[in-house]
Amino acid sequence: MTTAEQTPAQTQEAGTPDRSRWPAVCAVTLGTFALVTAEQLPIGLLTSVGTGLSVSEGTAGLTVTVPSIVAGFAAPLVPVVVGSLDRRVLLLGLMALMTVANLGSALAPDFALLVGFRVLVGIAVGGFWAVAAGLAVRLVTPADVPRATTVVFGGVGAANVFGVPLGTLVGDLAGWRIAFSALSALALVTLIALLAVLPRMVASQAVRPRLLTEQFRNPGVRAGIIATVLLVFGHFAAYTFVSPALQKLSGIDEHYVGPLLFGFGAAGMIGNFVAGATLSRRVHRSVLTIAVAMTAAMPLFLLLGRTATGGAILLIVWGLAFGGVSVGLQTWMIKAAPQAVEAASSLWVAVFNLSIGFGALAGSIIVDTLTLQGPLWLGGACALLAALVIWTARTNEALR
Repeated sequence: MTTAEQTPAQTQEAGTPDRSRWPAVCAVTLGTFALVTAEQLPIGLLTSVGTGLSVSEGTAGLTVTVPSIVAGFAAPLVPVVVGSLDRRVLLLGLMALMTVANLGSALAPDFALLVGFRVLVGIAVGGFWAVAAGLAVRLVTPADVPRATTVVFGGVGAANVFGVPLGTLVGDLAGWRIAFSALSALALVTLIALLAVLPRMVASQAVRPRLLTEQFRNPGVRAGIIATVLLVFGHFAAYTFVSPALQKLSGIDEHYVGPLLFGFGAAGMIGNFVAGATLSRRVHRSVLTIAVAMTAAMPLFLLLGRTATGGAILLIVWGLAFGGVSVGLQTWMIKAAPQAVEAASSLWVAVFNLSIGFGALAGSIIVDTLTLQGPLWLGGACALLAALVIWTARTNEALR
């Protein structure tokens, strides 16, 4: 999501199109849907993957951790390596890699090879997101940017609503390998759609290492990066193990986990569009509200989610809050660095994905060595710290 008004620097940096290309926006949205589904699909399949490949649930969590960490490093590196390469060619290549990686995951004979293919998924996720996060300014006129960016990030919510729950359902009915095969087919369809409608997009400003490091001198960017790390790390430390939490803490049968994740995703999609509507007016207040809501949702799951009904309700509240995180923080970064949108976005994508990976890793360690409740307490504490960081940026005029 971006602001309702584009600054001259923004439009110059991005290259203002003479008309809006909504089919291309929709194809990129399908891409974000496929990427998020690919990255998070194992969350709903940890038990079946662990059983099928004879590893613990904590070890199976590496299928979430590894690609996220790889994506975190790939996000700033891929734009630097490709320089001014046509972004259309880059996105097509990365989606082709995603197609192959998911097919390889489906056919992997052992856990080590599965993790190897998940590394390729991470490269595709990081590289694609680094460009797609701020792509609306390249595809539509300035007046359409807010709506287009909300649509692109709607792919994230749609992945949680349809992708991950349906993948979990397919995994329950036909096995986790079939779920990964279906994901490969989705990536192939996305590749064809991008090939058909995506215009040529030569980078107007190549991303160089110096341009990336310069962003850290911007106080608004620094605050956004820290808030992203805390919110995403805490969320995924807890959410990676939401399936066993629902089963063991709330007493919910495994077969109902998929429908409940569907509800989480539906709430997230609503949260995405609600945040999109409010962010164009008050970025700081909107992002602060999101952080406060997440601070309450995760610890309350432990206190009030000890029944099936309580667990289901708090999962929906949690999803509603987290649904605004991506669009909220991306808006924050664009407003904080309007003259270097792709550089700031690539850094944001990097820390976002690294936080997913390290959050999932922290959750795995806590679950295997301490308790299933620990990641939920950790998530709430991280969200509280993020709220404090966001609050301290209240005097920044650009973020109001």
